[in-house]
Amino acid sequence: MLAHEYIPIGIFALIALTFPVLTFFIGRFFRPHNDNALKNSTYECGEVPRGEAHIQFHFQYYMFAILFVIFDLVVVFLVLWVQVYLDLEVSAKVVMLLFLLLTLLGLWYAFRKEDVIWI
Repeated sequence: MLAHEYIPIGIFALIALTFPVLTFFIGRFFRPHNDNALKNSTYECGEVPRGEAHIQFHFQYYMFAILFVIFDLVVVFLVLWVQVYLDLEVSAKVVMLLFLLLTLLGLWYAFRKEDVIWI
């Protein structure tokens, strides 16, 4: 490859880096600067804010979200695995079985610990 073949990529990279920087700095000159108490308050979907904006969530919410993301990824792997199941070798099937067992072990641990059960 010759260096002159990369000139269009360099021009594109230069434009891609210059455009956001220029719009950020130019936008600062045209933006209004009238601050008031309503502008500096916390936005709560058009409602008048009450109390503090920073509240502490319970750990169960984080645990539930983490489990959701983990099992969402597991579903993606399972869908891909099912599509090529007949073409896989035995070793790949064993690795996938270990993956499923490890995932189910994590689910069993989470329910055994009862951090995600709200009854």
